[in-house]
Amino acid sequence: MLIEPTPAFSQAEAGAIGQKAFSLLFNADYQSLIRRINNDYLYWDKAKYHRPEDVEPAVFWTSIKLMRLANIRTLQFGQYNFSYTITDKMQALLNQFDMNFGGMLNSASIIPEQDKQMYLVSSIMEEAIASSQMEGANTTRKVAKEMLRKQQTPVNKDQQMILNNYETIRYISEHRNDEFSVPNIKIIHSYISKGTLDDPQMEGTFRTTDDVVVQNSITGTIVHTPPTYAQVESMLEELCAFANDDSVENFIHPIIKAIIIHFMLAYIHPFVDGNGRTARSLFYWYMIKKGYWLTEYLSISRVIYKSKASYEKAYIYTEADMNDISYFIHYNLNAMQKAYEQLKQWLTEQEKKRRAMKNFVAIEGINDRQAYLLRLFTENADLDMRVKEVATRFNVTTHTARADLQHLTELGLLREVAIDKKTKAYVRTTDFAKIVEQLAK
Repeated sequence: MLIEPTPAFSQAEAGAIGQKAFSLLFNADYQSLIRRINNDYLYWDKAKYHRPEDVEPAVFWTSIKLMRLANIRTLQFGQYNFSYTITDKMQALLNQFDMNFGGMLNSASIIPEQDKQMYLVSSIMEEAIASSQMEGANTTRKVAKEMLRKQQTPVNKDQQMILNNYETIRYISEHRNDEFSVPNIKIIHSYISKGTLDDPQMEGTFRTTDDVVVQNSITGTIVHTPPTYAQVESMLEELCAFANDDSVENFIHPIIKAIIIHFMLAYIHPFVDGNGRTARSLFYWYMIKKGYWLTEYLSISRVIYKSKASYEKAYIYTEADMNDISYFIHYNLNAMQKAYEQLKQWLTEQEKKRRAMKNFVAIEGINDRQAYLLRLFTENADLDMRVKEVATRFNVTTHTARADLQHLTELGLLREVAIDKKTKAYVRTTDFAKIVEQLAK
């Protein structure tokens, strides 16, 4: 994925171009234009279309860079220098996320308490599926969700990738308070890569060669050459120290830090495969570790998957523009905003479905889980539901799940059928609709 280089000029021209660029920043019209470009954090290939005809390309780009330099912060990992700038738009998004993703806000204010576990399981599934699809897992969401809900054994590498992502997210949720460390990153990769690598010994193990590069999936063009394998462990130790540093002197907004961790793991590329999924897992880990509980209910990877080209370009722009991570930060903040809007829309739809369940909830002796199951069976006459699937959906024990299904069976709504010699499922009875109507009176 080749991108257009920024305007070049000679050392002899630098002084004059710098003066002209600096003067643009004191012109109200130009300043407003440049601020808009920086709020969208455009690289030259898009910024050039906003260039006024009376301004030279090199002068225009230099003025954009000068405004970015005003708020620049620098970072160093190993021998590599990085920088980032927080724009007004980024500040606004960070404020929105601080208000809605964590802190004193209680989850019940946006997610009904009785639905939390069910919604959480669904969100983790969505995140696991999308993150795996980004790395080439070729399966539909319907098939993948059915595998996870029914706790079926993966039938191929693609399904194994999705199951791995699902188990990784659950592991991280249980270990959210652990410190970032090199051994813990290896553990996460071992979960991510289980049963999917050509060499199983590389699960949770750093690469030992420098033949690993990042290529464009269509053209085969090399878009990133990671640091040498000899630098991997020391750079990851620095990254962990960066993640664990909560000092006031080195304060970086937690969401910005989470995105930087995401970027740096992918940049270092410590594993032979699974680096992207591991990087997104570290982002997820840091966010919930810092109290942004709503992250667990967001499917950010689904947004990224739908704009994969822009996600990849954010990496490329960063390297092309002197390791300015702001391109990647800007992209991810926008992805988070879209994921949040999608969550709100989904919750609105779920509330409509919940209101549609009122007849089921009114049935004497029916709990919320059973009412939800009745709605599912009402919507899909051919549905078969297994104990494990109910346990997964509601994050309850198999004993509780079986009790729910057996209660509906005792009411004459469901019947038990054999799927195979070992597996049984529950399906609607012939008189399902009639019995529901009678019970709801």
